Order: sequence, then C-alpha cells, then structure tokens
Amino acid sequence: MAEQAGSSRYIRGEQIDMSDPDNWWKQAVIYQIYPRSFSDSTGSGIGDLRGIAERMGYLGSLGVDAIWLSPFYPSQLADGGYDVDDYRDVDPRLGTVADFDDMAQAAHRHGIKVIVDIVPNHSSNRHPWFVEALQSPPGSEQRDRYIFRDGRGDHGQLPPTGWQSHFGGSAWTRVPDGQWYLHLFTEQQPDWNWNNPDVHEDFIKTIRFWSSHGADGFRIDVAHGLAKDLDRDDLDDYPVLMQLPADGSHPLFDRNEVHDIYREWRTVFNEYTPHRFAVAEAWVNPDRQYLYASEDELGQIFNFEFAKADWSRNQFHTAIEEGLAASRRAHSPATWVLSNHDIPRHATRFALPQVPSANYHQFAADWILRGGKTYAENREAGTQRSRAAIMMEMALPGSAYIYQGEELGLFEVPDIPWDRLEDPVAFNTRHSELNKGRDGCRVPLPWTADRLPGSKDPFGFSPAHSAAAPHLPQPAWFKDFAVDREEHDSTSMLNFYRRVLRLRHKLQCPDTSLEWFDEDMPSGQPDGAGGLEGGVIAYRRANGWASVTNFSSSPVKLPPGDIILTSSRLEDDGSLPQDTTAWVMLKQ
Repeated sequence: MAEQAGSSRYIRGEQIDMSDPDNWWKQAVIYQIYPRSFSDSTGSGIGDLRGIAERMGYLGSLGVDAIWLSPFYPSQLADGGYDVDDYRDVDPRLGTVADFDDMAQAAHRHGIKVIVDIVPNHSSNRHPWFVEALQSPPGSEQRDRYIFRDGRGDHGQLPPTGWQSHFGGSAWTRVPDGQWYLHLFTEQQPDWNWNNPDVHEDFIKTIRFWSSHGADGFRIDVAHGLAKDLDRDDLDDYPVLMQLPADGSHPLFDRNEVHDIYREWRTVFNEYTPHRFAVAEAWVNPDRQYLYASEDELGQIFNFEFAKADWSRNQFHTAIEEGLAASRRAHSPATWVLSNHDIPRHATRFALPQVPSANYHQFAADWILRGGKTYAENREAGTQRSRAAIMMEMALPGSAYIYQGEELGLFEVPDIPWDRLEDPVAFNTRHSELNKGRDGCRVPLPWTADRLPGSKDPFGFSPAHSAAAPHLPQPAWFKDFAVDREEHDSTSMLNFYRRVLRLRHKLQCPDTSLEWFDEDMPSGQPDGAGGLEGGVIAYRRANGWASVTNFSSSPVKLPPGDIILTSSRLEDDGSLPQDTTAWVMLKQ
C-alpha cells in the first residue's frame, strides 16, 4: 500500500461489538421475501406464510442472517399488499397470525431474524378508520386521521392542488360530500394525517404487536413521507415527483418533523431485548440520509444510489463513497442493495446495452414495456457482471440486502401479458408515460425444473395437484434457473452465493474501516463493452483482505496475496479479466 491510515484513501469506520445482541443487524445479510411469490403451500397460486416456513432450510443453507417480509396483511392488492386493511392481522390468502408465529419460530430455530414491513404513510381505503371517516362529516375527529381538504373552484369541483400521484392521475379523490382526500399512490391508499395523535398511538400498538409475535425489526415504507405541511400557499410549486430539496422544505417529503416520529418509535424499539431496529425506505438527498439512520431513530437507511448504479465503475464508486459517508455521519452501518421488488432485476440491467448517459431504470422500463424485444439481452454478460457485483457488495462493511431470486441469477420477465399484470403502475400512468410496471421482478420463484404430475404449476411454486396456476405466469426459461437444478450444479449462481455468504461471515470484522488501493481508479476511457467508463474498484478491509473489481476491457494485476475467491476465471497469467471480482488475503 502506498498510503497510510489518515490519508484521503483511508476511511475510518465504527468498531462494532458483535457480541452485543443489540448489534446483530449491523453486518447482517438480509433476504427480502415477496410473500405472494416465494412459495405456495396450499395450491392457491399465491405464496403464503406456511410456504415460507417450509423453505426455511433453504434460507438457512443460503447463509442469510435475516428475512424481510414485504406486506402480508389483509389487502385488496391495489398495490401488491402495500394497501393495508388491518395492520395487525394476516391476509387469509396467506395464512393466519398463528402461521406467522410458526414461521417466525422456524426462522429463529435456523438462527434467522425476522423483519416485518410497516406501511405508515397510507392505509387501504378499506381500513376501518377510513370507512369511518367517509361516514363522518367534514371536520370530524374521524376525518382528521386522514388528509381531507375542500376543493378549489366555485363549487369545490377542482382538486386542492394539481399534484399527480406516483402511479399516475390526480393525487386527490373526491368523496360524495364534496371533499377530497390525499393519496400519493393509488386512490385505494389514502394518506394518514400524522398530526393526529390517534395515528401515532395506533402505529406504536402495531410495532408492539409484531414484536410480541417474533419480529426482530421493521422495514419502513415511504419513511420520508409521513410528516406533511399543507397549510401553505405554495403547494403547487412542489410536485410530488421531483428531486427533493436538501433543506426539508418540501411540503410532503423529508420534512424535519418526520424525525420526531422516529425518535418516538426508538423509545418503543428499546423496550425489547434485543432492541428492535428498523431500516428506512427513504428516497432522499444523500446529504440527509444520516438523519434516518441515527440510532436515536430507525438505525439504518437503504443506500439506493448503489441500487441505481449502471454497470459503471464511477457510478458504483460514488455510491460506495456516499454510503460510507452517510454511515460515518449517522454512526450507523451502511447498507448495500442491488435489487428489490420495485426495480428491474440487476441481472437484466447489467445485460442490456451499456450506453453512456442512460437512465438504466427507465431504459429497462422501456425494454419491459416492449416485451423485451427492442434490445438484445446479453445474459452471459449480465450473469458475469452479477457475480462480480455480489462479491463487490458483500465485501463492503455494513448490511447487505438480497432480493429473492437473485441468488438463482433470475432475469426480469418482460413479456407478461397485459391481462395478467397486477401492478397499478401498468394501469394508472398517463398514456405518454405508459409503463408496464414492476411485475417482471415479482414472478413466483422456480423451485423445480420439471412439471409436477397433475399440477398446473410447471416449476414447483405450488404443490402437486394445485388448484390454480401461479398468480403471475412463469416463462419457460425459468426451468434453467430452478432451485433443484442449481442445487446439483457446482458452478450455479445459487452455489456461488452460498460460497460468497459463507466466506463473508468468516472474513467480516468488527472494524468497518476501508482503504482504497492505488489501483482503485477510473480508466479515463470507454471500457470497450458499450461506452461506459471503465476502471477498477479496489479496497482492503482492516483484517487484511481485499476486494478488486475490474470494469475495464484490459486485465489488471492483482495485489500480492492468496486468492480467496473469484467471480469468474482469472487470465492464464493470474490477472483479473473484465467484469470480474477477486477477493485476496493480502501478504503482510
């Protein structure tokens, strides 16, 4: 190493006492489960809690420390379960609270923690309190739990503002007595009024309920959206869909008052042993992420800059730097995630043509809209880059999040027929912004390569003789990614993930410091594979191991030491080829 600790290439991190049970999450690998698409135990075509419990051995063998369950509450599924009818119950199609208890106990027997998704920005319009609000007059206590306003115009016929919702169309819906209610998402998802003490008390009750049923932590949906200021004259100057200001001045998002709510929740989290923790889904300015991640509040926030990066050395490097900077400022571990239920799978993003200045989420959305026919998906490149990316991710200090199916190397499913789509994005966007939605990453997992006799399910998502096909259709090529096929292939993505996670657990250390190598630099030229700038990401951890990822077309020399693992074969001379990561135990 040419530079010593204290230089600009050395990033001092926190020391984590992993013997403290309150710190279990600080370097955890957390596996996101989209329950309706994980495993169906009943033959209904919808995944359920018993199906998750039955697959706990699979999750244990993968080597994850925790599972995060997307919503499993009673819901009309206007938005994939994020429209919640009852926060303290289970959708009958997915099981019962007793089934949740059994699932949590099964997870804990395998040493796996359980994280529950909380949706505090909005409820369903079938929630009892919203039904009661509609039956009550304007200005009533019941309506004050939500955000109702009179309309504009001579007769209140115009919505209170011109805001468009995230899913298209007006963010306001009029009710029969003439008032309008706010919904930043679908009209079936009315926003809560967090100025109302009843709302505060009810969510504390929900946190305590699931904690008592075995939840070890919480993922907070739209964590930056709870506190709102609608008593101002400039509301139309702040569209719902905009880059957020860095001073907390937007009337709807990332307001300073939201942190009062999370400090309130922290007192509840700390009532338990071990303390409960939470991770914020907050699409905010990177300079304000640390507020949510403070251990006086939620404890952690998703680093979406990492998930937004193209297959680009510079974009990933910037995301890592920003994530580590936010971690230092919050005195809380960084988070790393490549895919989730809201974005196209990263194997596909890395497999599409890599062109300069592309917004790859929009690029992929356009590709999905057209059924995957506009550009050739280079799956060999997508797979190789995915293998390199997971090693680069898992060597970083902090917590890493995996989305179900990425361990199988699944690609996005772009050609789901329109009449089978479920995501409201596909139906609510204006024609000029037509988008096929997020269902392509939510297709049920393939567990077996061969059709079970008598089953409508070709890939073992449901049991034999199931009464219904999977709720989203699985493409024929899923057979090549089925769990039982990958189990017996030592070179498969599944077995690669198992090796990576096993080694991560051995190599991670309490010191979360990181030091960049001299070799860590951009190439200053296109990488030869589509125009994005190449280069190398190379860093070492405090206990002497290093991760090196090559984004350039020219092989690079590895630092001296013992090779622990590589994502692809090295060159004959031992150098690191393009789109490959190596872990090296450095010579002292």
